[in-house]
Amino acid sequence: MKRHRNLYERIIDIQNIYLADALASKGKKNQYSIANHMLQQDMNIFKLQNDLINKTFVTSKYSIFKVFEPKEREVYRLPYYPDRIVHHAIMNVLEPIFVSTFTTDSYNCIKGMGLHKASRNLSKSLKNEEETRYCLKLDIRKFYPSVDHDILKQLLRKKFKDNDLLWLLDEIIDSAPGLPIGNYLSQYFANFYLTYFDHWVKEILKVKYYFRYADDIVILAGEKDTLHRYLRLISEYLKVNLKLEVKKNYQVFPVSSRGIDFLGYVHFNSHRLLRKTIKKRFIKAVRQKAPAASIASYHGWLKHANCKHLTKKYINIEKVQ
Repeated sequence: MKRHRNLYERIIDIQNIYLADALASKGKKNQYSIANHMLQQDMNIFKLQNDLINKTFVTSKYSIFKVFEPKEREVYRLPYYPDRIVHHAIMNVLEPIFVSTFTTDSYNCIKGMGLHKASRNLSKSLKNEEETRYCLKLDIRKFYPSVDHDILKQLLRKKFKDNDLLWLLDEIIDSAPGLPIGNYLSQYFANFYLTYFDHWVKEILKVKYYFRYADDIVILAGEKDTLHRYLRLISEYLKVNLKLEVKKNYQVFPVSSRGIDFLGYVHFNSHRLLRKTIKKRFIKAVRQKAPAASIASYHGWLKHANCKHLTKKYINIEKVQ
Protein backbone atom coordinates (compact mmCIF):
# COMPACT_ATOMS: atom_id res chain seq x y z
CA MET A 1 0.00 0.00 0.00
CA LYS A 2 1.35 3.40 -0.97
CA ARG A 3 1.91 5.77 1.96
CA HIS A 4 1.83 9.47 1.16
CA ARG A 5 4.34 11.95 2.54
CA ASN A 6 5.30 15.65 2.19
CA LEU A 7 1.67 16.75 2.10
CA TYR A 8 1.74 19.25 4.95
CA GLU A 9 3.76 21.78 2.96
CA ARG A 10 1.08 21.76 0.27
CA ILE A 11 -1.68 22.23 2.86
CA ILE A 12 -0.04 25.27 4.50
CA ASP A 13 0.96 26.88 1.20
CA ILE A 14 -0.50 30.40 1.21
CA GLN A 15 -2.22 29.90 -2.16
CA ASN A 16 -3.90 26.75 -0.89
CA ILE A 17 -5.17 28.59 2.20
CA TYR A 18 -6.59 31.38 0.04
CA LEU A 19 -8.24 28.75 -2.17
CA ALA A 20 -9.68 27.06 0.92
CA ASP A 21 -11.06 30.41 2.06
CA ALA A 22 -12.73 30.92 -1.32
CA LEU A 23 -14.27 27.45 -1.32
CA ALA A 24 -15.42 27.58 2.30
CA SER A 25 -17.10 30.97 1.77
CA LYS A 26 -18.70 30.21 -1.61
CA GLY A 27 -22.33 31.34 -1.58
CA LYS A 28 -22.08 32.41 2.08
CA LYS A 29 -20.30 35.77 2.00
CA ASN A 30 -23.30 37.58 3.44
CA GLN A 31 -22.97 35.64 6.69
CA TYR A 32 -21.73 37.88 9.49
CA SER A 33 -18.73 35.76 10.48
CA ILE A 34 -17.51 35.49 6.90
CA ALA A 35 -18.11 39.16 6.09
CA ASN A 36 -16.22 40.09 9.26
CA HIS A 37 -13.32 37.83 8.29
CA MET A 38 -13.17 39.35 4.81
CA LEU A 39 -12.56 42.81 6.30
CA GLN A 40 -9.14 41.61 7.39
CA GLN A 41 -8.70 38.60 5.15
CA ASP A 42 -4.99 38.98 4.39
CA MET A 43 -4.06 39.50 8.04
CA ASN A 44 -6.12 36.46 9.07
CA ILE A 45 -4.72 34.22 6.36
CA PHE A 46 -1.11 35.08 7.15
CA LYS A 47 -1.72 34.56 10.88
CA LEU A 48 -3.34 31.19 10.16
CA GLN A 49 -0.42 30.11 8.01
CA ASN A 50 1.99 31.16 10.75
CA ASP A 51 0.03 29.13 13.34
CA LEU A 52 0.18 26.08 11.08
CA ILE A 53 3.91 26.51 10.42
CA ASN A 54 4.65 26.83 14.13
CA LYS A 55 2.09 24.19 15.12
CA THR A 56 0.30 26.57 17.44
CA PHE A 57 -3.04 26.03 15.73
CA VAL A 58 -5.73 24.77 18.10
CA THR A 59 -9.29 23.82 17.17
CA SER A 60 -11.74 26.42 18.39
CA LYS A 61 -14.53 25.78 20.85
CA TYR A 62 -17.60 24.12 19.33
CA SER A 63 -21.12 25.41 19.56
CA ILE A 64 -23.49 22.45 19.88
CA PHE A 65 -27.17 22.35 18.98
CA LYS A 66 -29.80 19.72 18.24
CA VAL A 67 -31.67 19.02 15.02
CA PHE A 68 -34.70 16.75 14.75
CA GLU A 69 -34.88 15.90 11.01
CA PRO A 70 -34.72 13.14 9.96
CA LYS A 71 -33.92 12.13 13.55
CA GLU A 72 -32.70 13.82 16.69
CA ARG A 73 -28.96 14.36 16.75
CA GLU A 74 -26.37 16.79 18.03
CA VAL A 75 -24.64 19.01 15.50
CA TYR A 76 -21.26 20.57 16.23
CA ARG A 77 -20.38 23.91 14.67
CA LEU A 78 -16.95 25.55 14.46
CA PRO A 79 -16.20 29.20 13.69
CA TYR A 80 -15.62 30.03 10.05
CA TYR A 81 -12.18 31.45 10.82
CA PRO A 82 -9.87 29.71 11.34
CA ASP A 83 -11.37 26.23 11.56
CA ARG A 84 -13.53 25.82 8.49
CA ILE A 85 -10.78 27.34 6.37
CA VAL A 86 -8.28 24.84 7.81
CA HIS A 87 -10.60 21.91 7.07
CA HIS A 88 -10.96 22.99 3.44
CA ALA A 89 -7.21 23.53 3.13
CA ILE A 90 -6.67 19.95 4.31
CA MET A 91 -9.25 18.47 1.97
CA ASN A 92 -7.95 20.42 -1.05
CA VAL A 93 -4.90 18.15 -0.76
CA LEU A 94 -6.24 14.97 0.85
CA GLU A 95 -9.58 14.47 -0.90
CA PRO A 96 -8.21 12.68 -3.99
CA ILE A 97 -6.10 10.45 -1.73
CA PHE A 98 -9.07 9.55 0.46
CA VAL A 99 -11.28 8.92 -2.56
CA SER A 100 -8.66 6.63 -4.11
CA THR A 101 -9.03 4.29 -1.12
CA PHE A 102 -12.84 4.10 -1.29
CA THR A 103 -14.55 1.24 -3.11
CA THR A 104 -17.11 1.87 -5.83
CA ASP A 105 -19.77 0.54 -3.44
CA SER A 106 -19.48 3.54 -1.09
CA TYR A 107 -21.55 6.51 -2.19
CA ASN A 108 -21.33 9.15 0.53
CA CYS A 109 -19.23 12.36 0.18
CA ILE A 110 -17.71 11.29 -3.15
CA LYS A 111 -18.04 13.54 -6.18
CA GLY A 112 -19.97 11.85 -8.96
CA MET A 113 -21.52 9.32 -6.59
CA GLY A 114 -24.23 10.38 -4.10
CA LEU A 115 -27.59 8.96 -3.10
CA HIS A 116 -29.22 9.05 -6.54
CA LYS A 117 -26.38 7.03 -8.07
CA ALA A 118 -26.58 4.54 -5.19
CA SER A 119 -30.33 4.22 -5.77
CA ARG A 120 -29.90 3.75 -9.54
CA ASN A 121 -27.21 1.09 -9.08
CA LEU A 122 -29.37 -0.74 -6.54
CA SER A 123 -32.29 -0.73 -8.99
CA LYS A 124 -30.01 -1.98 -11.75
CA SER A 125 -28.77 -4.86 -9.56
CA LEU A 126 -32.33 -5.84 -8.69
CA LYS A 127 -32.97 -6.67 -12.36
CA ASN A 128 -31.11 -9.91 -11.63
CA GLU A 129 -34.02 -11.33 -9.61
CA GLU A 130 -32.46 -14.77 -9.12
CA GLU A 131 -29.43 -13.41 -7.23
CA THR A 132 -31.24 -10.58 -5.41
CA ARG A 133 -34.32 -12.28 -3.98
CA TYR A 134 -33.37 -11.40 -0.40
CA CYS A 135 -32.04 -8.26 1.25
CA LEU A 136 -29.98 -7.64 4.39
CA LYS A 137 -30.50 -4.07 5.57
CA LEU A 138 -28.52 -2.76 8.53
CA ASP A 139 -26.90 0.28 10.00
CA ILE A 140 -24.37 0.97 12.75
CA ARG A 141 -25.43 1.98 16.24
CA LYS A 142 -24.50 5.63 16.95
CA PHE A 143 -21.85 5.51 14.25
CA TYR A 144 -20.40 9.04 14.38
CA PRO A 145 -20.21 9.22 18.20
CA SER A 146 -18.75 5.68 18.33
CA VAL A 147 -15.75 6.20 16.05
CA ASP A 148 -12.67 5.28 18.11
CA HIS A 149 -9.93 7.92 17.89
CA ASP A 150 -7.03 5.51 18.36
CA ILE A 151 -8.28 3.21 15.60
CA LEU A 152 -8.90 6.12 13.24
CA LYS A 153 -5.37 7.42 13.88
CA GLN A 154 -3.92 3.97 13.21
CA LEU A 155 -5.81 3.77 9.91
CA LEU A 156 -4.57 7.22 8.92
CA ARG A 157 -1.00 6.13 9.65
CA LYS A 158 -1.45 3.26 7.22
CA LYS A 159 -2.12 5.84 4.52
CA PHE A 160 0.03 8.85 5.45
CA LYS A 161 3.71 9.05 6.39
CA ASP A 162 3.88 12.74 7.20
CA ASN A 163 4.30 13.58 10.89
CA ASP A 164 3.31 17.23 10.48
CA LEU A 165 0.09 16.26 8.71
CA LEU A 166 -0.66 13.58 11.29
CA TRP A 167 -0.15 16.14 14.08
CA LEU A 168 -2.80 18.39 12.52
CA LEU A 169 -5.25 15.56 11.88
CA ASP A 170 -4.77 14.26 15.43
CA GLU A 171 -5.44 17.72 16.84
CA ILE A 172 -8.73 17.96 14.96
CA ILE A 173 -9.76 14.37 15.77
CA ASP A 174 -9.18 14.89 19.48
CA SER A 175 -11.15 18.15 19.57
CA ALA A 176 -14.47 16.35 20.16
CA PRO A 177 -15.74 12.87 21.09
CA GLY A 178 -16.24 10.46 18.20
CA LEU A 179 -16.67 12.31 14.93
CA PRO A 180 -18.63 15.55 15.37
CA ILE A 181 -21.54 15.80 12.94
CA GLY A 182 -21.22 19.16 11.21
CA ASN A 183 -17.44 19.15 10.70
CA TYR A 184 -16.43 19.25 7.04
CA LEU A 185 -13.71 16.70 7.76
CA SER A 186 -15.98 14.31 9.66
CA GLN A 187 -17.75 12.92 6.59
CA TYR A 188 -14.38 12.00 5.02
CA PHE A 189 -13.02 10.56 8.25
CA ALA A 190 -16.23 8.52 8.60
CA ASN A 191 -15.96 7.11 5.10
CA PHE A 192 -12.26 6.39 5.57
CA TYR A 193 -12.97 4.65 8.90
CA LEU A 194 -15.14 2.12 7.06
CA THR A 195 -13.19 1.86 3.81
CA TYR A 196 -11.05 -1.14 4.85
CA PHE A 197 -14.25 -2.81 6.02
CA ASP A 198 -15.69 -2.19 2.53
CA HIS A 199 -12.66 -3.84 0.96
CA TRP A 200 -13.01 -6.80 3.34
CA VAL A 201 -16.69 -7.23 2.40
CA LYS A 202 -15.94 -7.15 -1.32
CA GLU A 203 -12.57 -8.91 -1.47
CA ILE A 204 -12.68 -11.42 1.41
CA LEU A 205 -16.39 -12.15 1.82
CA LYS A 206 -16.80 -11.80 -1.97
CA VAL A 207 -20.16 -10.04 -1.61
CA LYS A 208 -21.42 -9.23 -5.09
CA TYR A 209 -24.26 -6.82 -4.30
CA TYR A 210 -23.17 -4.35 -1.60
CA PHE A 211 -24.25 -0.73 -1.14
CA ARG A 212 -23.13 1.63 1.62
CA TYR A 213 -24.16 5.23 2.17
CA ALA A 214 -22.53 6.54 5.38
CA ASP A 215 -23.44 3.79 7.88
CA ASP A 216 -26.56 2.53 6.05
CA ILE A 217 -25.80 -0.78 4.35
CA VAL A 218 -27.76 -2.94 1.91
CA ILE A 219 -26.61 -6.40 0.80
CA LEU A 220 -28.45 -8.63 -1.68
CA ALA A 221 -28.26 -12.38 -2.23
CA GLY A 222 -30.28 -15.25 -3.66
CA GLU A 223 -30.53 -17.14 -0.36
CA LYS A 224 -31.61 -15.96 3.08
CA ASP A 225 -29.04 -18.18 4.82
CA THR A 226 -26.24 -16.43 2.93
CA LEU A 227 -27.33 -13.07 4.31
CA HIS A 228 -27.54 -14.36 7.88
CA ARG A 229 -23.98 -15.66 7.51
CA TYR A 230 -22.83 -12.27 6.21
CA LEU A 231 -24.56 -10.58 9.14
CA ARG A 232 -22.69 -12.73 11.69
CA LEU A 233 -19.33 -12.12 10.06
CA ILE A 234 -19.93 -8.38 9.59
CA SER A 235 -21.03 -7.95 13.19
CA GLU A 236 -17.88 -9.69 14.40
CA TYR A 237 -15.59 -7.69 12.09
CA LEU A 238 -17.05 -4.35 13.15
CA LYS A 239 -16.86 -5.21 16.83
CA VAL A 240 -13.31 -6.59 16.80
CA ASN A 241 -11.65 -4.23 14.32
CA LEU A 242 -13.56 -0.95 14.64
CA LYS A 243 -15.34 -1.17 18.03
CA LEU A 244 -18.68 -0.65 16.29
CA GLU A 245 -22.00 -2.40 16.83
CA VAL A 246 -24.68 -3.32 14.31
CA LYS A 247 -28.07 -1.92 15.36
CA LYS A 248 -30.53 -4.50 16.62
CA ASN A 249 -33.13 -3.42 14.06
CA TYR A 250 -31.33 -5.14 11.15
CA GLN A 251 -33.64 -6.91 8.69
CA VAL A 252 -33.40 -9.91 6.36
CA PHE A 253 -36.43 -10.11 4.05
CA PRO A 254 -37.65 -11.02 0.54
CA VAL A 255 -37.42 -8.05 -1.83
CA SER A 256 -40.60 -8.86 -3.75
CA SER A 257 -42.93 -8.64 -0.75
CA ARG A 258 -41.98 -5.22 0.62
CA GLY A 259 -39.22 -3.58 -1.37
CA ILE A 260 -36.01 -2.02 -0.03
CA ASP A 261 -36.51 1.34 1.68
CA PHE A 262 -33.15 3.00 1.04
CA LEU A 263 -32.12 6.63 0.47
CA GLY A 264 -35.62 8.02 0.04
CA TYR A 265 -36.93 5.36 -2.34
CA VAL A 266 -38.53 1.94 -2.03
CA HIS A 267 -36.78 -0.38 -4.49
CA PHE A 268 -38.44 -3.42 -6.10
CA ASN A 269 -37.10 -5.74 -8.80
CA SER A 270 -39.17 -4.04 -11.50
CA HIS A 271 -39.64 -0.46 -10.27
CA ARG A 272 -38.77 2.21 -7.73
CA LEU A 273 -41.21 4.28 -5.66
CA LEU A 274 -40.82 7.40 -3.59
CA ARG A 275 -40.77 6.86 0.17
CA LYS A 276 -44.21 7.61 1.64
CA THR A 277 -42.97 10.26 4.07
CA ILE A 278 -41.29 12.21 1.25
CA LYS A 279 -44.40 11.84 -0.91
CA LYS A 280 -46.59 13.27 1.87
CA ARG A 281 -44.24 16.20 2.49
CA PHE A 282 -44.19 16.91 -1.24
CA ILE A 283 -47.98 17.05 -1.58
CA LYS A 284 -48.21 19.17 1.57
CA ALA A 285 -45.62 21.60 0.18
CA VAL A 286 -47.58 21.94 -3.07
CA ARG A 287 -50.91 22.47 -1.30
CA GLN A 288 -49.40 25.08 1.00
CA LYS A 289 -47.78 26.88 -1.95
CA ALA A 290 -44.23 26.43 -0.71
CA PRO A 291 -41.44 28.44 -2.42
CA ALA A 292 -40.63 27.37 -5.97
CA ALA A 293 -37.12 26.23 -4.97
CA SER A 294 -38.60 23.85 -2.39
CA ILE A 295 -41.08 22.41 -4.91
CA ALA A 296 -38.30 22.02 -7.47
CA SER A 297 -36.23 19.96 -5.03
CA TYR A 298 -39.13 17.55 -4.56
CA HIS A 299 -39.67 17.40 -8.31
CA GLY A 300 -36.06 16.24 -8.56
CA TRP A 301 -36.96 13.25 -6.39
CA LEU A 302 -39.89 12.42 -8.68
CA LYS A 303 -37.66 12.20 -11.74
CA HIS A 304 -35.80 9.22 -10.31
CA ALA A 305 -38.84 7.12 -9.41
CA ASN A 306 -41.88 5.52 -11.03
CA CYS A 307 -44.25 8.27 -9.93
CA LYS A 308 -46.48 8.84 -12.95
CA HIS A 309 -49.67 9.21 -10.89
CA LEU A 310 -48.03 11.41 -8.29
CA THR A 311 -46.56 13.64 -10.99
CA LYS A 312 -50.00 13.91 -12.62
CA LYS A 313 -51.50 14.88 -9.26
CA TYR A 314 -48.77 17.49 -8.80
CA ILE A 315 -49.55 19.01 -12.21
CA ASN A 316 -53.28 19.12 -11.45
CA ILE A 317 -52.69 20.87 -8.13
CA GLU A 318 -50.45 23.39 -9.84
CA LYS A 319 -53.16 24.12 -12.40
CA VAL A 320 -55.77 24.67 -9.71
CA GLN A 321 -53.52 27.10 -7.90
